[in-house]
Amino acid sequence: MKDLIGRLFGWRTVRHRPPDGVPYRSRHCLPLYPAQVRDRRFRRTRLGRRGLDPEDVRRFLDRVALELAAAQEAADRARRETAHVKDALRRWQSEQARIRNSRALYR
Repeated sequence: MKDLIGRLFGWRTVRHRPPDGVPYRSRHCLPLYPAQVRDRRFRRTRLGRRGLDPEDVRRFLDRVALELAAAQEAADRARRETAHVKDALRRWQSEQARIRNSRALYR
C-alpha cells in the first residue's frame, strides 16, 4: 500500500546521506525540481463541477511554498557565510599590511 501511495504522489526512495547543515526532512518530502512544477497536471473535479480539484492544487502549492522557503533560507545562509568570510579576509589582509609596514619601518 505504501508503495502504491508513493507512486501516486511521485515519491522516490531516499538513500541515507550524511547531514550537511540542511534541516531534517521526511523521506517523503523530496526536493521539488523545476521540471516537476512545469510538468505537473492536476486532476479534474468530480462530475458536476468544473475546473481542477482544489485540494490537489492546494497540496501542490503548499509543497512549492515549502521548497521556496527552503531555497530562500539556504540562499540567506550562503549570503551570511559569504559576508563572514569576506570580513575575515579583510581583517587578515589589514593585519598582514600592518605587519609588512611595521617591518619596513625597521629596515
